[in-house]
Amino acid sequence: MTTAQPRHRFQTFDDPSHRKGPERIAALRAAMREARVDGFVVPRADEHQSEYVPAHAERLAWLTGFTGSAGTAVVLADAAALFVDGRYTLQAPEQVDTGVITPVPLAEKTAEAWLAEALKQGAILGYDPWLHTPDGVARLERAVAKAGASLRPVAENLVDAVWAGRPRPPAGAVVLQPEALAGEGASDKLARIREGLSGSGCDALVISDPHNLAWAFNLRGSDVTHTPLALGYALVPRQGRARLFLVSSEIAPEVRSALEGLADIAPRGAFADALAGLGNGRIRLDAATGAAALKNLVEAAGGVADVGPDPITALKAVKNEAEIAGARAAHIRDGLAVTRFLAWLDARAAAGALGEIEAVEALEDFRAAGGELRDVSFPTISGSGPNGAIVHYRVTRATDRRVQPGELFLVDSGAQYRDGTTDVTRTVAVGEPSAEMRDRFTRVLKGHVAISRAVFPKGTTGAQIDALARLSLWEAGLDFDHGTGHGVGSFLSVHEGPQRIAKTGTVVLQPGMILSNEPGYYRAGAYGIRTENLVLVRDIEIAGAERPMLGFETLTLAPYDWRLIEIALLSPAEIAWIDAYHGRVRETLSADLASETALWLERATAPLVPGV
Repeated sequence: MTTAQPRHRFQTFDDPSHRKGPERIAALRAAMREARVDGFVVPRADEHQSEYVPAHAERLAWLTGFTGSAGTAVVLADAAALFVDGRYTLQAPEQVDTGVITPVPLAEKTAEAWLAEALKQGAILGYDPWLHTPDGVARLERAVAKAGASLRPVAENLVDAVWAGRPRPPAGAVVLQPEALAGEGASDKLARIREGLSGSGCDALVISDPHNLAWAFNLRGSDVTHTPLALGYALVPRQGRARLFLVSSEIAPEVRSALEGLADIAPRGAFADALAGLGNGRIRLDAATGAAALKNLVEAAGGVADVGPDPITALKAVKNEAEIAGARAAHIRDGLAVTRFLAWLDARAAAGALGEIEAVEALEDFRAAGGELRDVSFPTISGSGPNGAIVHYRVTRATDRRVQPGELFLVDSGAQYRDGTTDVTRTVAVGEPSAEMRDRFTRVLKGHVAISRAVFPKGTTGAQIDALARLSLWEAGLDFDHGTGHGVGSFLSVHEGPQRIAKTGTVVLQPGMILSNEPGYYRAGAYGIRTENLVLVRDIEIAGAERPMLGFETLTLAPYDWRLIEIALLSPAEIAWIDAYHGRVRETLSADLASETALWLERATAPLVPGV
């Protein structure tokens, strides 16, 4: 890779300054006094409850400096707290001004429990009904009731009222996802959606999740970084013509023509009136992404808000043959880029000159060089030494560090291609790893292999499989505080439900679902380890089986770092699986690699036990 190669930058490395935390919290408190509320809730959310939100909806980051993808701040007149899950317990205190905002791990206390204790009797807690689901509002109502306080929606978000220079809402171009890649026409999808709607007793469905909107209408956009979404809503009646409400007005004539064959198209601003105009019908609102404001609009018009699952979510989770073929092709393309990067990283790190930002940029260049990259699927996690212990670490120019000999380097990254979405994590040794590092890496790898090799009867949930990834760590008194796997979309979100492999994974796994397989271990202040591949649920034929069985096909193609593997901890079956996987990586990728990189891959994928 030469310095003359053009660079394609999809992520930046600036960090919201927490030095402005006191000033911004003070401004919010002034707005609270003007609005006559004693507290205000600031979730990391937009009107669609999305994980990745447009810049103008990054209220939590602007207010607190915290850049994680999940979290909630509560600001009262005399206290403020930020509630984060296990992924961010190390990151949050590093990013916020802890003299003004107290980070609180959700494992210790929820925002609702904190509010029940902190609110004074008679206090009024404000919230934006567009940023909370009906269930979320109900939880807040129960919390304030315990405190003898009350809950009040605000007409204008109080953070927006004090956010000087707030970015404008996006309105990117809308494009069509070709049917050859989608695998099914949008008209057929809408027919399936209506069929599911008929069984629910509802008169219409509100599509509030932009991912579901994209899937149902075979459209994509650029309103959100890292996920190709066109923001908007749709109304799909049980009978009659659908209506599509898009933020963007940038729709090419051929795209508009195709969409008008499916639905009436209107601007996003017309959606609230259209929803109110439905009258006294029974309207399905998605429990996960439908804002409380939508429920209020339906009920104000005399309708019944039927809050439950959007049927599209389950349909979208099961990939068809075209989407599966696209995923396999995307992973071969991505595997070539990641392997080239790992070979480059090996040489660069050995020279003691590797920086975290430099690694992010290099990996992006290797992916872009293939000519098919549309975006990274999330900001690359590039953590050296202690930064690797921060589960969702995001390098900034202020935190960028060079990896030192004797450290581990963790790189978790992914890409968006028109035919598939990828997500892969590799942990590599720089210099000689310690015996502890090898032990921990191998225990994580054993859990990763256990998931990869698992076979299970139809009807199994992700929660039933999750323990397989943890058993070897548990034997040493260790664990990790995140799920083992999340669902993945098809040129859509890298984090797609409802399926997941986690203690809370209650959804039954079905053939065609794609998930991640990513156990980890994190020693705070020292290093982090995570190994991740994407896997496809598929039918498994077992001679003499008494019931239908499923298993996983591994899609990701990239070598593990053999220098971190403690072979004595592996069983013969685990060694055989790793060798077979490495053999597939080598056979699939080598012909398309330059000779020097192919030679590196041959060494990296050599049998763990030579001659066996």
